[in-house]
Amino acid sequence: MDSALTSVGLPAALAIIMFGLGLSLTVGDFRRVATAPRVVLVALTCQLLVLPAIAFGLAIVFDLPPLLAVGLMLLAASPGGTTANLFSHLFRGDVALNISLTALNSVIAVVTVPVVTNFALVYFDGSGEGSLGLQFSKVVQVFAVVLVPVAAGMVVRHLSQRFADRMDKPVRIASAVILAGVVVATLVAERASIGGYLAAVGVVTTLFCLLSLSIGYIVPRALGSAYPQSIACSMEIGIHNSTLAITIAIGILGSTEIAVPAAVYGVVMFPLAAIFGAVVSRVAHRRGDLAPAPDQRVTSARMRKTL
Repeated sequence: MDSALTSVGLPAALAIIMFGLGLSLTVGDFRRVATAPRVVLVALTCQLLVLPAIAFGLAIVFDLPPLLAVGLMLLAASPGGTTANLFSHLFRGDVALNISLTALNSVIAVVTVPVVTNFALVYFDGSGEGSLGLQFSKVVQVFAVVLVPVAAGMVVRHLSQRFADRMDKPVRIASAVILAGVVVATLVAERASIGGYLAAVGVVTTLFCLLSLSIGYIVPRALGSAYPQSIACSMEIGIHNSTLAITIAIGILGSTEIAVPAAVYGVVMFPLAAIFGAVVSRVAHRRGDLAPAPDQRVTSARMRKTL
């Protein structure tokens, strides 16, 4: 991929996206995790343990080439994207839970992304060279691209909530445009091999997305969570931060091929999440399960500004 995009474009894109996430967060979002420990634990278990296991299984079953398998595992380890909050709001989910999970996942990702990616590199690529987990400098890089912009956004919100609210919608729009640009640039850079890549990971990423959304909804529901919390978990678990995965793949691991599953996922996840949310919400409506979440009032004003 073009060096300017790798060295400047991708880090800048991710910084804007993560800064936008920080603009929507407060310290209270982290504190709120303690008010719903069971559903948070269920969501984190699905996100941190179940999804990497599913990605690993799909990579084995579909016999993915080593670097594409690593890319799928990296995608599975990436936290939920900020768009999950919007999708949750559209389908009457517990947005406060979404925001709390996104905040918590963004912190935990500093550890889990290197661990999962290192395992995938060692298992699929054999040598383990370029391993994130064994090189402290690369762990620091992950920390920088994930947490520093988020922290900056939170500081801005703390200093001027009015400014943060005013900037929320423009930053989200910019994030969506940037994500689309990153995905297109990644696919264009690999255009000579794109046919083979799509054949190799198109079905896999679609299945992974559908399984992520389904598990995120079914597991909390089966364990007694109400519809708003379950759909929030579904969107948080099913909508990944593809830009983070692409940035780590290209900017830190130096491999465009590893970035391909995240790029393809970035294309398929939005329509699939929209269809899934529409179907599930319709079923829930028929069953009378669409009562508003108790914590929904906490973020309703913020989300109205987003829309």
